[in-house]
Parts: sequence; structure tokens; C-alpha cells
Amino acid sequence: MRASQIIASLLLVATLGAPSLAQEDRRPNFLFIFSDDHAPHAIGAYGTRYSAINPTPNIDQLANQGMTFKASFCTNSICGPSRAVILTGKHSHYNGFMANGDRFDGDQQTFPKLLRAAGYQTALVGKWHLQSDPQGFDYWDVLPGQGDYYNPELINANGRRMIEGYCTDIVTDLAIDWIENRRDQSKPFLLMAQHKGPHRNWMPPLRHLDWLDGITLPEPATLFDDYADNASPASWQEMEIDRHMALVFDLFLNPPPDFDPKKERGTDKSGFNNMNRMTKSQRMAWDAAYADENAAFYESPLEGKNLVRWKYQRYMKNYLRTSRAVDDSVGRLVDYLDEAGISDNTIVIYSSDQGFYLGDHGWYDKRWMYEESLAMPLVVRWPGKVGLGITNGDLVQNLDYAPTFLDLAGVDIPVDMQGRSLAPLLMGDPKVGWREEIYYHYYGYPAVHQVARHYGIRTERYKLIHYYQFGEWELFDLQEDPDEVSNVYADPVYREVAFNLAERLGALRAHYGDTTGGELMPQDWRDARRVKK
Repeated sequence: MRASQIIASLLLVATLGAPSLAQEDRRPNFLFIFSDDHAPHAIGAYGTRYSAINPTPNIDQLANQGMTFKASFCTNSICGPSRAVILTGKHSHYNGFMANGDRFDGDQQTFPKLLRAAGYQTALVGKWHLQSDPQGFDYWDVLPGQGDYYNPELINANGRRMIEGYCTDIVTDLAIDWIENRRDQSKPFLLMAQHKGPHRNWMPPLRHLDWLDGITLPEPATLFDDYADNASPASWQEMEIDRHMALVFDLFLNPPPDFDPKKERGTDKSGFNNMNRMTKSQRMAWDAAYADENAAFYESPLEGKNLVRWKYQRYMKNYLRTSRAVDDSVGRLVDYLDEAGISDNTIVIYSSDQGFYLGDHGWYDKRWMYEESLAMPLVVRWPGKVGLGITNGDLVQNLDYAPTFLDLAGVDIPVDMQGRSLAPLLMGDPKVGWREEIYYHYYGYPAVHQVARHYGIRTERYKLIHYYQFGEWELFDLQEDPDEVSNVYADPVYREVAFNLAERLGALRAHYGDTTGGELMPQDWRDARRVKK
């Protein structure tokens, strides 16, 4: 029996003889906590090289109280498209939002609309990033565009205003205020609390600015990757800590006397500009936190690998400090549910729109189908329903979120949704017929960071990527090469593997109806069989 059928039966029993509406509607509430660019390998529950500093105690506690999906992936590793996939349960080519800069068609079917139609009260606070106004929500209060970390503006149905403070804390305050003061307590609710952090430019809250001072963080094994065995697009990108991370704009080094920000091109200036919008006390605390380290940098200028290492340390400390604020939010929100007495009937989900490069391959940002940006965290707690401290290794995607919300709420899943409900996995039911591969497609080229368009297939062990604009392929054996530094596409040992995966990739494209990027023609399959590089 499906989870939705079980819940529907329970609802029928509860309705018979129920004394009030508030008591009869015992469908679960949903608190969806969603961050931006939070890599699983920066989360303790996923096993992180930063475990010695305990970067995410509250998310780890949530994992101890529920299920952690260890093979959780996105369909298109970029912010707006990932959000559109989550809302619709459809791949990017199907929901129409394929790259940042597109405009989400809010008139289309989304899971919040379906929950609302089924009697749920729905709310969204924080980052939206889909250009159009939110639809399907009884209440919404969102950041314009990417939003600012300090003293952000927010937009709701009544207009725009600025709120003094730190963005992650403000979103948390708005979420708690909605649960406590604005919702209809006779209805189950969906609350989507969506954070800006830890998105570039990685601006921590004042309280965490000195956390990690004096600590040297471990470096990834691939920090100085030379891409010698990759397809050529890996060498053209513009996302290297070495060549593309800006000392002033990204890393908040004091500008030299002759610095003119107007002449600096090709980088994200939002953090630099946000500093100029800080209050006097915020700016004083900020400047004081970086003063000694900035002065030391100018006293002993660095170059080559030493400069890369310095940039990596500054980047990662700010990234982890910014992530720590998101983790604080998780703790505050979960504690509030406990205090309000609604934890037992509230499903808490923590996720992020995709992964991120934490110096892996010498990079920051996302977009690629390589593991660090393909992977996304997914932790689910449902007291009394989902077991404690469980890990799941099935191949799941953000494509599955919409049908899962609907299934757990007892709402029919539309046949045109392309994902699958995770309810059987959460409930420990046998995973009859669960998928053995996932499909990925990235569209944003040419664009920021210059990552080539590509699609591919990932199984439990292998990954095949097709850079279709340039006729190049990559094949990785994830069991033997988890860091993806050895492209075995041209290795005769993997000839049949490559051919089999190319066939399966073509079948996946047909299954999802993706004709964008051209078809996988028989000639491509013959190339795969010959493993022609």
C-alpha cells in the first residue's frame, strides 16, 4: 500500500467522530529548510574533511533524528533551475527554466499549489530567485534576486522594505513569526524557509567572524588539479581559486590605495557593495575581524601555490562561517517546533539547491556533473515515522521532492511529474523497482564561469558525461576513482562499459523527453563502442 493510501485511510478513521476541524486534520506539517550552495562534504553527517571543527552540529543532530540520503543529486547544478525542478517535479527542459536568467512560469503546476488546493496553508520566506512573483503561497516574503547578507531588502505582496540585521537570522525570524502568529492553526502547513547562505560572496554573521581563527583547514587532494585527463572544457572554465577568485571582492582583503572597483571586471561585487550598506557598528566589527590578517598579507606578499593556499584558507573559513549561520537557523527552527509542541506532526527537511566546490579541482562554484556539485544534501526527520540515524544509499534527486511532499500529505501525484516519491524509502518499505541511474543536463554556456553544456548518466559505480557542443566525452569509475581525476573513456578495458552507458543515456533522454542539446545518434554510440576520445 502506498504511503498516500495509508495516510488517507487514517484520515478517514480520524474524521469519523472527530470533535473539531483542528483535531480532524492530522496530516503532517512540512518545514522545508533550504540553503544555497551548501555542499554535502561540508556537513558532518556526510563525512567531511572539516570534521575536527564540527561545522554543522544542528544539521548533524537532525540527521541523528531521521534519515540522511547519501546518494542525493540534482538534475541541473545551478540555483534557479534546481528550485524550479523542486517546485514542479520536472526536469529543466520540461518546466522551462533551464538557466539562471530565465523567468519561471508561475502559472504552471507546482506542489505548493496542489497542497494548497488540498487544504494546506502554504508560506515561503527567504530566497526565491526565479524572477517571477511566487504563486501557490498564502504568504510570501522573499529576497529580490540574490539578496544581501547584511540589512537585506525583502519583497512581499505589500511591497519592498529593508530589515536591519543578518539575512539568515532574518529569514529564521520570519519563519518562526509565521508559524507562531500568522498561520491558521486548524490547517496543516507547508513552510519553505530558504536561505541565501552560503552563496558567494560568503559573508559570515558578526558572531562567527572569529570562529576558525588560528586554525589551518585541511586541503582537498585535488587543490592543484591540472585537468590533464579531463575533456577540454575542464581547462576553459573561469572558477579557479588561483586565477578567478578576487582578493578584494571575494575574500575581503583591504583594497590597496590605488584600487578602483569600477575597473575590476568579471567578478561578483555584491559582497563589496553590501559592506558599504552596513551600519557603522556592523562595519567596525567587520573591519576589526579581518584587520590583523589583512595587514599580515600585505607585509609578506605571496605568489604561486602559497597564494592559492592563502586564498583557499580565507575562502573556506568564510564559507564555513556562513554555513554555520545556516546551521544555527536549523537549530533555532527545530527548537521552536519542540517548544510549540508541534514537532511530532511536522516533517523537517534540510536540503540545498546543489553542491559546491570547496577547493576540489582547484575550484569554487558548481555547474559540473562532477560529484562535488552534482551531490546535494537531503536530511529528513519525521518523529515516530522515520527511524533514527538512518542512512539511505539509493539514487535520489531533487526531481523527487514534489511527489514526496504530495505523497506524504495524501495528495495524488500528477502523472506528468517526472520524479518519484521517496515515501517508501523513508518508511523502510522494499524499494521495488527503484531507479538504477540518474540523468543530468546543464545548459548555461556561454555564461558566468564558462562551464560547457553537457548531459550525462550516473549509476552507482559509473558516470558518463557528454559535452555535446564539442563532441567530447568523459567516463569515470567512481569505485576506483572517487575524485574523478582519471577519464577512462579511451581505455579499452572500459569499452563495453562506455557503450552500455551511452545506450542507457539515450534511453534516459527518451524517457524524460529531452531533445535539447541534440539527440544521441547511433554514430555517437558507435563512437562510444570504439571509445574514440
